Amino acid sequence: MAVYQKISEIFDLVVEYLILLVEFVGIVILIYAVVSAVIGLIKRQPHTRLKLAEGIALALEFKMGGELLRTVIVREWNELLILGAIILLRAALTFLIQWEIKIERKNGSMTDSQLFDIKTPLSQDLNGKKPSGDEEKKD
Repeated sequence: MAVYQKISEIFDLVVEYLILLVEFVGIVILIYAVVSAVIGLIKRQPHTRLKLAEGIALALEFKMGGELLRTVIVREWNELLILGAIILLRAALTFLIQWEIKIERKNGSMTDSQLFDIKTPLSQDLNGKKPSGDEEKKD
């Protein structure tokens, strides 16, 4: 039983560090999105609201991933119910933000090339090339 206890302690420790790492990534993405949005507002860049919403959605998904990892080490039903409620709230927020992004894209009546040119967090195109399927048709 001592071996089982030691393995369990190591597993809990590894999961705790993974939770911290995943949630830290979510926080970094959120901070980056907010700072980028503030700079975009100051410079009056187009689609700043869309960029912010996509950054928030991505950050929420990382935070939700951390909560899902946390369910692995939960020992009591009360903790599991609280985690379930947190996950449901974050999932609802993510759904609403994705819905808002979809509406913003439709209302903005952006072309495919304009949508491609939007640089959102973690989607920077380093080569400056478009994928071959996104070329505009010439009439």
